Amino acid sequence: MSDFILVIDEGTTSTRAIAFDKDLHAGPVAQSEIGLTFPNDGWVEQNPEDIWSHTLKVCRRVIEDCGGVDKIAAIGIANQRETTLLWNKDTGEAYGPAIIWQDRRTAPFCAELAKSGVAEEVQALSGLLLDPYFSATKIRWILDNIPGARDAAKAGKAAFGTVDSFLLARLTSGREHSTDVTNASRTSLMDLAASSWSTRLCEIFGIPWSVLPSIASTGGSFGETDKDLFGKAIPILSMVGDQQAALVGQGCVKTGEAKITYGTGAFLVANTGTELPVSKNRLLATTGFQAQGRLNWALEGSIFNAGTVIKWLRDELGLISQAAETEEMASSLDDNGGVYFVPAFTGLGAPHWAPDARGQITGLSRGTRAAHIVRAGLEAGAYQTLDLLNAFESDGCRVDELRVDGGMAENDWFLQFLADITDRPVEKPEYPEMTALGAAVLAAGELGWMTLDEWHEHRRIASRFEPKMDADKRERNLDGWKTALSGAINH
Repeated sequence: MSDFILVIDEGTTSTRAIAFDKDLHAGPVAQSEIGLTFPNDGWVEQNPEDIWSHTLKVCRRVIEDCGGVDKIAAIGIANQRETTLLWNKDTGEAYGPAIIWQDRRTAPFCAELAKSGVAEEVQALSGLLLDPYFSATKIRWILDNIPGARDAAKAGKAAFGTVDSFLLARLTSGREHSTDVTNASRTSLMDLAASSWSTRLCEIFGIPWSVLPSIASTGGSFGETDKDLFGKAIPILSMVGDQQAALVGQGCVKTGEAKITYGTGAFLVANTGTELPVSKNRLLATTGFQAQGRLNWALEGSIFNAGTVIKWLRDELGLISQAAETEEMASSLDDNGGVYFVPAFTGLGAPHWAPDARGQITGLSRGTRAAHIVRAGLEAGAYQTLDLLNAFESDGCRVDELRVDGGMAENDWFLQFLADITDRPVEKPEYPEMTALGAAVLAAGELGWMTLDEWHEHRRIASRFEPKMDADKRERNLDGWKTALSGAINH
């Protein structure tokens, strides 16, 4: 009997396989780290063969732990978004490295396009800003710089894909070349309103139509795995970008419901229902999900540095030896001592989009201790979240409650401070891996195990944090943050 959905959760620095039963409880799990390389300033790459081999390894391990391939009903895929690959359709061999979403090598090309006056047109069609973050300029770079790539594209032999599409091609031995609508919506090549590739956007970025995959729903049939990989063919029933996967995993399937994931960066995504959002505050309009006869849009804002702050405090400053120490250090203080930390290591994301901003720690005094700096690093995540929430509200999307996940969601002190500063309740889920869970929910819907609405009612909450900070204290904290933020932007 097929009892499990096998989810591939392919992230930026690791790939995981997790099995979920019919009640969407997690079972066996396997994880493998995947290295990043930084060949030049602002370049971030990954070896495509490492992505594939590590994914295959963890899948086989979990299938074995489940009791064999006959126990697996379907596969779901959740993936790091915007990361770009190009490969040969006949051999499957990649042209060059996977260019990771964080990569900034195409900034000069984006600046050229901006000077030509197409930025507003790009945003109007795609919902996205003109930025190296997204896939289109990465595809162009590969075509222009990797030997054989442009010629293969002209011959109709080159295939572009984000990581979901690349894994699908490998899992099906090249039979399938598809992506889902959430990943397509992050390429800068999809007409968001039509949910289809845009001839005009391909023209702007110089991308040949022949390299593009077909676009499908997040929940649906993406073919079957090659039977030689796992012992039998397994249907692939969901593919979804990681942040949209977390939106579904958190049960945010109704208008106005929102989640924020505190990982390497932090991503606030709000379901706007059937209303296609238009941002006047430099937020991103994107596809939330398409499944079970429903297409929901979403508004998204990105904080560039969240978990990286904790990592920096540990690895570069040596103020902590492990992330868990931050909770005790922050709670040992009565207040922040006037210390503010603006973690603009790589500029500031939404809603500021200030690439030249630089990180600052302000308010230092002779009484400042390591705990103050650590606490300021945590507080920064809450202040930046409020900046995003205010921008969302200005765009007509009021968020009354935050559902959180990611590494920083394990810190209860941070979650209480987040509730206090945003003046909103904060909910923490029982199971932390929302990305994988979202892909499982979508596949479960295709199997008839559980609908999106049923999941909305049955999602499992571990704890809820209500705002309790005095209003005057909150305003003083916010005034200090605004001053520090202004200094970082106008340095």
